[in-house]
Amino acid sequence: MTKKHKTQVGIVGAGPAGLLLSKLLANVGIESIIIDRQDRAYIEGRIRAGVIESGSVEAIREAGIGERMDSEGLPHDGFDMCFDNVRHRIDLKGLTGQTVMVYGQTELTKDLFEAHAARGTELIFSVTETEIIEAKSDSPLIRFTKDGEAHEIECDYVAGCDGFRGPSRKSIPKNVLKTFERVYPFGWLGLLVDQPPVSQELIYSNHERGFSLCSMRSATRSRYYIQCDMSQKVEDWSDERFFDELEKRLDTQIASLVKRGPSIEKSIVPLRSFVAEPMRYGNLFLAGDAAHVVPPTGAKGLNLAIADVRLLSHALEEKFNKNNDAYIDSYSTRCLSRVWKVERFSWYMSTMLHQFPEHNPFEKRMQWAEFDYIVQSEAASRTIAENYVGLPLKF
Repeated sequence: MTKKHKTQVGIVGAGPAGLLLSKLLANVGIESIIIDRQDRAYIEGRIRAGVIESGSVEAIREAGIGERMDSEGLPHDGFDMCFDNVRHRIDLKGLTGQTVMVYGQTELTKDLFEAHAARGTELIFSVTETEIIEAKSDSPLIRFTKDGEAHEIECDYVAGCDGFRGPSRKSIPKNVLKTFERVYPFGWLGLLVDQPPVSQELIYSNHERGFSLCSMRSATRSRYYIQCDMSQKVEDWSDERFFDELEKRLDTQIASLVKRGPSIEKSIVPLRSFVAEPMRYGNLFLAGDAAHVVPPTGAKGLNLAIADVRLLSHALEEKFNKNNDAYIDSYSTRCLSRVWKVERFSWYMSTMLHQFPEHNPFEKRMQWAEFDYIVQSEAASRTIAENYVGLPLKF
């Protein structure tokens, strides 16, 4: 026998996008049920992004879950770009009047789970065989299995917040869905360590040995990345080998400040640019990585997902509370207009800062020329800053 559930919005995916959407909807009286194929401990433990745009900070506060972020997060007024031993600071606050916040996605996810636990939101974990049925009908269904028992959620709308490999995007017919993709010929090897960061702000470096990034999760926890070949394995990299390679890719002053320690987490992440169009099919809406993926170079993945669910929550509020279809009808168009601009920025930063195996000496000189132009031109630095703090969101 199938266990029946009913709600206004069925949300597939209990990552930060799905959790934030549910919280924003709850704030305006709209009910939702969230399902996920993983358990809560696994979702909370995933090490992901740490840089939050100014607009995303607003959304988190708007949702009523910003207290810990405001007390423990690290506001950043700028960041450094470095080519070999030449460093240039992008003054975010001076160029745009805005800042970003360093606050780990893991911590944001914990805050969201706590808020939902206090409210009593229905979350169903460790589900399998999820499928979305009759997405174009007035009552789409989400079917799944939990502990061997069949379940079915009847809802008015489905929000697919289930990531790049989830079932939501696959529910859109192939003759409707268009996808655009660029897979990069390298990845990022990341290491998390309980040691103070080398700088109070992030440092993005292009070196002849490859890209590196010095980041942080707190004043006592550092996050480092180095470009690596995707054929390599985490097991190939001892902590000592990682730090040796990292220091070779940094300018002399910064390299001398690196404090080593045993890694808490180490992983390799592939780099991909991906967009799916449209982001709406009937009463199914895609948000976050279900619809688009960016390389992490511009710190945009989490922020794009937050922008999507802000637009979607507003559109659903207009529909449920004011019977206004205009915003749900334009959701895909409005999202994609911004998504492509953010994809452009992430692609631009990735292209400028990494060593590509196919690049010849001319293309490497073009990277240096681009960096030199940014150093010499306030207008060029402002363009970087405007994109980094986040493009405006038009409701």
